Amino acid sequence: MMKNIVIYFLTGGTFTVLIVLLEQSGYRLLSGLAALVPVFTLVSYIFIGQTQGGLAVSKHSMFVLIGTLVSWVPYMLVISYLAPKIGPYKAIAAGMGAFFVLAGAFVFAVGRFGWFK
Repeated sequence: MMKNIVIYFLTGGTFTVLIVLLEQSGYRLLSGLAALVPVFTLVSYIFIGQTQGGLAVSKHSMFVLIGTLVSWVPYMLVISYLAPKIGPYKAIAAGMGAFFVLAGAFVFAVGRFGWFK
């Protein structure tokens, strides 16, 4: 268990540092590409697949896909729209607020209606 936690931590940290360094070095396209790599789901699905099998990975991936459309897409749209108007930090805060409201509503609906079981 501890070995897996260390792998998760190192993988996530490595990609975060890579994204920031590429952006700061002027490699915006590479930074954007690195940010698009689904590191957390990749690592998670490898370990979920090892412990619970392909069906669990399939159900989880559908949950994440629908949840992304419901909460992450609006989060990015809020940031994109507000950042030039109110600055990046306030835009990120507003985006996170929208994300958590929508993600919370999605998780509630999933639990309430028993989706993805």
